[in-house]
Amino acid sequence: MKNNKITKKIVSGKYKGKTIKLPSMVTTRSSKSIVLESFFNTIQFNIVDSTFVEVFSGSGSIGLEALSRGANEILFMEKDRDALIVLKENIKNIDEDRVCEVFAGDSFTNIKAVISTIKRKNTEAYFYIDPPFSIREGMEDIYEKMLKLIESLPIDNTKLIIIEHMTGLELPEIIGKFTKLKYKKFGNTSLTYFGINED
Repeated sequence: MKNNKITKKIVSGKYKGKTIKLPSMVTTRSSKSIVLESFFNTIQFNIVDSTFVEVFSGSGSIGLEALSRGANEILFMEKDRDALIVLKENIKNIDEDRVCEVFAGDSFTNIKAVISTIKRKNTEAYFYIDPPFSIREGMEDIYEKMLKLIESLPIDNTKLIIIEHMTGLELPEIIGKFTKLKYKKFGNTSLTYFGINED
């Protein structure tokens, strides 16, 4: 097996400059730097001391960036076997305080365990959801499943939901008890934010 030499670096915070390995682009897709920069500029210091859930984690680059910027704990969800190997190696190299937890397996099944964990700790979490694009073979119903996953999230334990998705996908204004708050386009990729509308 060849060594995977595809890498990226933590952009800011405690672990700035540390290297993250990336799994095969055949099974996972790395988020663009401009997308991550926009996301972290949006939440800014709210990430400090928070719980952060990265659904469809891949390398864990978003969750580990959140950790570097002050998040209290990260919950990763990943199914792909090769991606899990890279994810766990990245966590081992960067998570000095061992506050990351990996939920291996299908995200649509494991979400119940993640919700149970968050409820047990009585905390609110950011959910960053970056599913494979539906144009990939076998992923035709991925967004339909994602909507059901979001509907299952408990209001009292959900701070904000961020969906990274292909531009052109029309997400509903309301998903379950959550309302669309913000949308931003970055070429072929877009970010849509959902949460509790305080107005």
